[in-house]
Amino acid sequence: MAHHTPQSPDLAQLLRTGPFHLALRSALTERGLALTRVQHKLAQRGITIGVTSLSYWQQGARRPQRPESLRAVRALEEVLELPAYSLHRLLVPEGRTPEAERPAARSYRSLMAPATALRQLFAELEAPADGGLHTVGHHERVRIGPERRLLARESLQVVRAHRDGVDRYVAIHRGDPGCDPSRVRVRAAENCRLGRVRGHAEAGMVVAELLFDARLRAGDTHVFGYAFEDGSGGPCTEYLRGFSFAGGQYVLQVRFDEAALPVRCCRFAQTSAGAPRSGRQELTLSGRHRAVHLVEQGVRPGILGIAWDWG
Repeated sequence: MAHHTPQSPDLAQLLRTGPFHLALRSALTERGLALTRVQHKLAQRGITIGVTSLSYWQQGARRPQRPESLRAVRALEEVLELPAYSLHRLLVPEGRTPEAERPAARSYRSLMAPATALRQLFAELEAPADGGLHTVGHHERVRIGPERRLLARESLQVVRAHRDGVDRYVAIHRGDPGCDPSRVRVRAAENCRLGRVRGHAEAGMVVAELLFDARLRAGDTHVFGYAFEDGSGGPCTEYLRGFSFAGGQYVLQVRFDEAALPVRCCRFAQTSAGAPRSGRQELTLSGRHRAVHLVEQGVRPGILGIAWDWG
């Protein structure tokens, strides 16, 4: 039976979310093994690989893709005392062919309808589909007003860069039917400032650029806060969020006004925007602020949300 050395929270997180080169680099650092030593241990297992190749792998300059390289990765897991397939699956998620150097992702288009509106807004901001960041922690607070409308949502987010040179995050707000993007206000809070904001009237959607003061290198984390203030849409019956990447913790709190309390609340999950809802769980209003919340420790790509009935 293989021996697994306990991992630090950082390494455990990288093994869940990737990308491969950062997970490998973190494991090498934690085990304190020089590349020449790793090469020697691989040779003992019948795997011949150059120190230069190993160096390229951990820098992200090359990505193991050929069958013999993937065999070497499986042997690396033994050498670094990691769980079986923990590095391998970052390269070949669910048996598929390796793709780009980033955590296995689900496109925003599958998570948010209408996809064409979102594509158009991203194009206006010249924002790539993959902004180079994945979320490792997100605490979101949503406020529903006395007229049953979504008044505001505040986010405190922790992200990690999976490539060099990232200096912004594009936040998306999808209002309720009747939402007027021209009346939505975006507020940059800590560790970011507001860049360009674009709205799509028919879709009731707003995207906002949040600019960081520094460029992040691959592996760097950044904590920042922002808010969308709305109140323009019709009655709100749910709040949901789409996740492109796996991993990380998500906390959602929905607070209701004393003058308008729902009769029933429940959490739900979806694999994509059109998919059936699963994992339903009844939630109880609690506290002075009449709030419900959900906590998800290891987010999977897809959608999480809370829905309620006004009765």
